[in-house]
Amino acid sequence: MATVNDMLKNKKSNLWVTYPESTIREALELMKTHNVGALPVVKDEKVVGFFSERDFARDAINDECFDMNKPVEALMVHPVYFVDPEQKVEECMAVMTNKKLRHLPVLENGKMIGIVSIGDVVKQLLDEKQETIDLLEHFLWVNMI
Repeated sequence: MATVNDMLKNKKSNLWVTYPESTIREALELMKTHNVGALPVVKDEKVVGFFSERDFARDAINDECFDMNKPVEALMVHPVYFVDPEQKVEECMAVMTNKKLRHLPVLENGKMIGIVSIGDVVKQLLDEKQETIDLLEHFLWVNMI
C-alpha cells in the first residue's frame, strides 16, 4: 500500500504559500500564476490556515462589493488537518472524506514538505487498482495456458 511519501515523489516539489496579512487579490494572483487551487497560510513558519478558490467563491458571492484587499485570514479555513509522510493513502482519503477537505499539508518533524490533493489521492488509488487488475489478468493468462 502506498504512502503519502510515495505520492509526493510523483509531484513537483514547489510549495507556494500565502500569509494571513496578504490580500485576497495577492493570494488569487499567486494561485493563478502557479496554476494551483489552494495555498497554505503560513505565519512564523507554521501552517495556520488554508485558502482556496472555493473559499473565495463562497464568500465573494455573498457580498455585492467584495473587497479584494481583505486579508487572507478573513477567509482562510482553520484549524488545518495534516498528514504524515508515512501515512497510508487510504488514511488520507478517509480524512479528506470525513472532514470534506480537498487538500492536506504534509508535515515531517513539524515542517511542511508538501501538499496532497484529492486528485493526487484518487490517482494513486486508481493506479493501485489498475496494477492489481493487470496482475490478476496476467495470472489468469499464465494459468490458462
